[in-house]
Amino acid sequence: MNIAVLTIIAYLFGALPFGLLVANARGVDIRSQGSGNIGATNVFRCVGKGWGIFTFLLDALKGFISAFVFPMLADLNPEYGVLFGIVAIIGHTFPIYLKFKGGKGVATSAGVLLGVAPMAIAVAMACWAICMAVSRYVSLSSIVATITAAITVWVQGDKGMIVKLALTLMSLLVIWLHRANIKRLLNGTESRFGKNKEDKV
Repeated sequence: MNIAVLTIIAYLFGALPFGLLVANARGVDIRSQGSGNIGATNVFRCVGKGWGIFTFLLDALKGFISAFVFPMLADLNPEYGVLFGIVAIIGHTFPIYLKFKGGKGVATSAGVLLGVAPMAIAVAMACWAICMAVSRYVSLSSIVATITAAITVWVQGDKGMIVKLALTLMSLLVIWLHRANIKRLLNGTESRFGKNKEDKV
């Protein structure tokens, strides 16, 4: 299996709308509930805690398999996992199955990091949990986590320049996808988790 084929498969795999499928299985059209986003947070809010966590794990699995397993399928250097992982994130955020309207890539990015930089995801998740406990903002916690992950990869020093740059690009993509949330945070209108249904992942 060559790189081009795996890249296409990574996109199509990443584009699988697990949040929509999980919610539909529970009789809920997630696109018409809460924030309307297909991500894990909206599933958590509108379908239930367990289903939201399940959705997060499925979305993370898309990134992990693309980043960790795909390079092995073609006997490629593990650094190619970053390429496949980013393509999976793009698939998640711009899914062809849903007219390119998807989630914000946080869970899938977490899976990619687990596959190529497990220390970075450990640090990022810890920062996410602390920020979430203090602020109750899902969006802010996600932004802090993705910035922390990128910094950790650079500080670690055990990854090649390509991996560092690619993971930084991944973090910038996630931040860009949260631009509306950033605007609301600056305006003081962003909602806190547990209060209403505006946060999205």
